[in-house]
Amino acid sequence: MRSALVTPEQVERMLRERSTVRLLDVRWTLAKPDGRDDYIRGHLPGAVYVDLDADLAAQGLPATEGRHPLPDIDALQSTARRLGIRRGDAVVAYDAWNIMGAARAWWLLRWAGLADVRVLNGGIDAWRAAGLPLETGRSSRSAVMWS
Repeated sequence: MRSALVTPEQVERMLRERSTVRLLDVRWTLAKPDGRDDYIRGHLPGAVYVDLDADLAAQGLPATEGRHPLPDIDALQSTARRLGIRRGDAVVAYDAWNIMGAARAWWLLRWAGLADVRVLNGGIDAWRAAGLPLETGRSSRSAVMWS
């Protein structure tokens, strides 16, 4: 069984060798749930921003269901399509705080049936520490449909 964690060097190699790698920027903290401005300032090349509250949790449920109730499978698949994830893609999620957002993306996508989902060990800070480049603005990678 392959490890759920990957190093920045492994991700960089995956990006060079495969065209079917999708990177998910899941920066979220309780103090700052919307990490979109951090994403715009710098993210892994080709990464798409994932809003933990809107994309990785069910919407419109009462508070008794918890802060981030599980989305139903149809909603999660719709989100995956919008993020450009197809069956057979390798997916790497990362964040910048404590791997909580990335771990949630990993767990949900595995639960939904994707086989190759991993978490960048150390998140964006590890990527920077490895001297690897960041992209600013929105991702240059075009979205593709789940097939």
